[in-house]
Formats: sequence, structure tokens, C-alpha cells
Amino acid sequence: MEERKKFAVENSSRFRALAEKARKESSWYGEDRPQWLGPIPYDYPAYLTGEYPGDYGFDIAGLARDPTAFEKYFNFEILHARWAMLAALGALVPEVLDMVGAFHFVEPVWWRVGYSKLKGDTLDYLGIPGLHLAGSQGVIVIAICQALLMVGPEYARYCGIEALEPLGIYLPGDINYPGGALFDPLNLSKDPATFEELKVKEIKNGRLAMVAWLGFYVQAALTGKGPIQNLLDHISDPLHNNLFSVLKWI
Repeated sequence: MEERKKFAVENSSRFRALAEKARKESSWYGEDRPQWLGPIPYDYPAYLTGEYPGDYGFDIAGLARDPTAFEKYFNFEILHARWAMLAALGALVPEVLDMVGAFHFVEPVWWRVGYSKLKGDTLDYLGIPGLHLAGSQGVIVIAICQALLMVGPEYARYCGIEALEPLGIYLPGDINYPGGALFDPLNLSKDPATFEELKVKEIKNGRLAMVAWLGFYVQAALTGKGPIQNLLDHISDPLHNNLFSVLKWI
């Protein structure tokens, strides 16, 4: 066990050194990285050095002045970005599958599912009669189950290489990118240069997903429909089905 741990620690240190070298050579990091105003002259904050993926020099509120706070904010952003991407997938796929007839969901619209559970309704999983899983449970029970399921992965992610030592599993990365068979089953971090670029793509897509969720919330509140139905309505008649036309009738 000690030999395996020693080997894992050495591999982790070697990979981090390669990742640091790849970051310095990447066009997405450092002083010459792309910045949010592009060619427009702007006095970018000196404390934003391009050390983190997705750093485009944007901090008009000065939230990242404190390096310790900046590190925490980045940790929180990564966490919320990943949840937003997963949640967006969960909101869109059932509505699409129901529309094309692949599955008949009792309730395919994301916000109505939550509303049904708050009322105590029983929902069939994937629209299959009798397949309830958590569908027969109340929203409090579902929330507790989700919290318990998150404890293990979050503990391993936060504690790092020694978190799963009793199982003989070692995580080579850090709290944001743990790596290993559990957190990187496709071995996407094998090439350090590619991995540093994937970090940038992840945070960009995650930010887009968080903004998309803001749109999902507003659409649900104003129209009572799902995002796919709203999109189809807009495409069918963009002049009459848009944000301004909806606000006009409020």
C-alpha cells in the first residue's frame, strides 16, 4: 500500500510540473491571453495574471483583489458551472424526448416536475408505469438522498490524494480537478497541454450554462413553458414570441 501511495504521489508531482509548463506555453493563460474587450484599450486589473482557466481580465467589481478570496471564488464557480451543465442537460433532454415521442413523460417540463413533487405527487421514472425510484418520495426525502450521495464524491474531491487511501485509490489532481479513474474515467488529462485547454473549454461552457439557467427561470416565470417549447415558439414567429412581447402583457 505504501509503495502504491509513493508511486501515486510521484506521478502527481510529475503531472503537476508538466501541467504548469503546458499552462505557461498555452495561449489561454498568462499576460498574452485573450481578454474580454479584445483589441479595445482597457486598464485590466494587475492582479489578474491569467493563472486560472477562463481568466479574461474581467473583474469590474474587484472581487478577486484578495488572492485567497479569488481562489475560493474560482472553486465555487467551477462547482456551480458543472452543476449548471448537468442541470441544463436534465432540463432539456426529457422535454426533447417527450416531443419526439421517444418517451412519454408524465411531466417533461423541468419546473413542473419540481412543482409536482412539492405537491406530493408520484411520478413514474422515464414515463414507465410503476418505475418510481425516488418518484414516490417527498421532495425533502429526495433532497436528503441527493445530499448523502454528494458527500462521498465531494469528500474525495476536497481531501485529494489520500481521501480514498483505505481503498487503494489515489487521486493525482487537486480539489478542482481530482483526476484518477473515478473523476477522469476517459483519461482526458493524459496530455497536460490538452488538459489545460479542456479546463478553459469547461469553464466557458459552464458559464454559458449558468446564464442559460437564468433564462430558464425567467422563461418559466413569464410563460409557464419549458425552454424547448419556448424556443420552438420563438422560431415559428420571432416577431410576436419574444421577451418584449411577453413583458408587454404583464
